[in-house]
Amino acid sequence: MKALAGLGVACVIGSLSLYAALHLLPPSAELDWSRRTISQYALMPNGWMFDTATLLLAAGSALILAALHRAGVLSRAALVTLGLWVVGLVGVVWFEKHNWQVGPSISGDVHRVASVVAFLSLPIGALLAARRGGGAARWVALGGVVSLLCFMPILWAVASEPWTGVRWWHAIPLGTVERLLGLAEVITVLLLARWAWLVKEPARRLVPAAELS
Repeated sequence: MKALAGLGVACVIGSLSLYAALHLLPPSAELDWSRRTISQYALMPNGWMFDTATLLLAAGSALILAALHRAGVLSRAALVTLGLWVVGLVGVVWFEKHNWQVGPSISGDVHRVASVVAFLSLPIGALLAARRGGGAARWVALGGVVSLLCFMPILWAVASEPWTGVRWWHAIPLGTVERLLGLAEVITVLLLARWAWLVKEPARRLVPAAELS
């Protein structure tokens, strides 16, 4: 379990390093952080860094889930919901967002759905998982709550559009909100890894010699 969790953390840290590089290195560093979403990096010349970072995050999350599943601390509902986080991340890479210089696309629509699935499934799954845990699980629950709170501005912007007349992506600094949400969710993944690391290995049953003969 610890090996799986440790390898998962290494993948997540590698993912964070690539995301940081996208924010600091040209030409992606020229992107307006406050308005442009993280997925916009995929449409830039160094977009491979975004794809690699997101797939590393998905792989790390899958390894951490495997460690928690092996530890027997996840309910089926929590495992499925957290698994949707991994599927959503892969979908975000597989289907590129709308390139508005060309126009809307089916790929962009699927990308948006995959993003929502990923952003919502992780905190919900974390809260479901934490119901069966102790001290370490409480930190996971806190990560889930903070992630949901970070998602609320997006929900408010979408819900208020009919009477404000302001398109939801203009109503809030979407890029900033998404980055805060992404950071909260990555921290939640690391808290899941901490939980997996702290779970004691299940005791192995000693088989009497008479049963081996």
